[in-house]
Amino acid sequence: MTFDELKEKALSLPYAPGVYIMRDKTDKVIYVGKAKKLKNRVSQYFQDTASHTPKTRMMVSKIHHFDVIVAASEFEALVLECSLIKRYLPKYNILLKDDKGYPYLRLNMKEVYPKITLVSKLADDGAQYYGPFGSRGVTHDVMEAVQHTLKLPTCSKEFPRDIGKERPCLNYHMNQCAGWCQPSKTCTEYRQSMEQAKQLLSGNYKSVAEQIKKQMLDAAENLEFELAASLRDRLNAVEALGQKQLVTAGTLADTDVVGYGQTEVKACFAVLHFSNGNLLDKEYEVFPTPDDREEAVSSLMKQFYLSRGFAPRHVLLPFELEDGELFSQLMEQQYGRSSKLRVPQRGDNVRLVELACKNALEEAQRVTDKEERNQAILVLFGKMLNIPTPKRIESFDISNISGTDIVASMVVFQDGKPKKSDYKRFKLEGLSNQDDYASMHQVVKRRFAHYKAGDKGFDAAPDLLLIDGGINHAKVAQNALDELKLSFPVFGMVKDDRHRTRALVTTEGQEISIDTNQAIFALVGTIQEETHRFAITFHRQLRSKRLRYSELDGIPGIGPKRKQELLRQFKSIKSIGQATLPELERYLPKDAAMAVYQHFHQEPEE
Repeated sequence: MTFDELKEKALSLPYAPGVYIMRDKTDKVIYVGKAKKLKNRVSQYFQDTASHTPKTRMMVSKIHHFDVIVAASEFEALVLECSLIKRYLPKYNILLKDDKGYPYLRLNMKEVYPKITLVSKLADDGAQYYGPFGSRGVTHDVMEAVQHTLKLPTCSKEFPRDIGKERPCLNYHMNQCAGWCQPSKTCTEYRQSMEQAKQLLSGNYKSVAEQIKKQMLDAAENLEFELAASLRDRLNAVEALGQKQLVTAGTLADTDVVGYGQTEVKACFAVLHFSNGNLLDKEYEVFPTPDDREEAVSSLMKQFYLSRGFAPRHVLLPFELEDGELFSQLMEQQYGRSSKLRVPQRGDNVRLVELACKNALEEAQRVTDKEERNQAILVLFGKMLNIPTPKRIESFDISNISGTDIVASMVVFQDGKPKKSDYKRFKLEGLSNQDDYASMHQVVKRRFAHYKAGDKGFDAAPDLLLIDGGINHAKVAQNALDELKLSFPVFGMVKDDRHRTRALVTTEGQEISIDTNQAIFALVGTIQEETHRFAITFHRQLRSKRLRYSELDGIPGIGPKRKQELLRQFKSIKSIGQATLPELERYLPKDAAMAVYQHFHQEPEE
């Protein structure tokens, strides 16, 4: 179907809830969405495509045809959307990378030498299953914690087959295993330890601790001090494990806290699992920054909880979700109880959400490549200024003191980074007084006169000119370009009371605030500081050179120290030349003062 045909079909859809399925020319499903009103939602894709993000524009360009399924209610549409996303895994939907659910720990006490193993699903085989504890990594940590606490075997040996066949392994010598492969250890002792493991996995830490404590006291009473010390270490390990408050018996946590954070390129959906106020685990998913954060979080939450096999009692959110109530209904239908979704407004719960969002932002920043981030900032910068992406930015500044040693700097930022090989410095010509406007006009005109001539080092065309100063500075730069019949975007940098660029201004006087976007504010601030640094450094170099080789050089009796003293007192060569003889004698010996006075007041030769 053509674009116009797709648009016409979208406008013919009913104002009813349902699901829409976008397909490409090979009939492959590339996107599945849910809508309260199909006509309104689907037609948006085929209206003003310029307002879409690059990802949405790309998706729309791939649509060959689409189908819709009208639902009886919004809830039915939600259930259908979840089912279709799981079935088709569309390319342009935000998808969880891992939706296999949480693993469990399995322990079958019917075996002579039972073992704790990690399994993906429950089975009706007479064994005990514990969990879920969280992600696969967390579940593995729980298993290891119990094994190390009770010094259970973690090797691949089979009991009783391998008992006594080999010497104890390294774990035994590191005091991480009790050496169950040795004949000195009995099956009864092994099963006693596994019973304690069973109680630990069920959350009965106190009971296990009391058993070990009794064994420790008995050993001490029987003067078995080495055994008592070993049991003491085991008791400490059990108590430490109990303090972790691991949740068992079929529920992960009583409260989940959802966080969301994004950079210019990446976004992150994070879930912190809490029980009795204790943080148990963190899970997260990183994906490209979406068009709509609420839609992204809503989609990921449905995938997350429907695949995990549980529903927490409470879910704290960073912002309201349009289909939050429908989600609660879906959880109740799926698991027999609903999850209460809410956005906390005050108290500890607000801080928990802030923590989750901080975690999400840090993960998004961690995986965002620096080059990728720079490009995204430049794209956003271009949109803000309504110009093409400014890959090459040139910035100009003037530096002088009381009209002396007037210089200008031009710094270049390529792809968001300084390109120092293209920096330029200019000594202003024909200007004896401080005139920033004339100085800026001259330097811009000189730079682009070289550009028109194709001179080496000046032949690159900028995408954006930033002029240090306000609208008037921008106007004189624009006038210089007009005189050369050239056209480049020109903006002035408007400072705040702390001398930081708070906004950019067009030559027509329109201010564009940048301090609301931290990334662009930082970029422009860096450009401003670098331009000023480069200009002031050049000015100081010229001034220092002028002071070292000035009109005072060669006057009898005036060496470097006396020259510096005169300049410090009179501020300039002009003031020294206008000083009277008594004024000079205040700082110089009489003969040196006379030499200076005569140097500036001698009659010109005919």
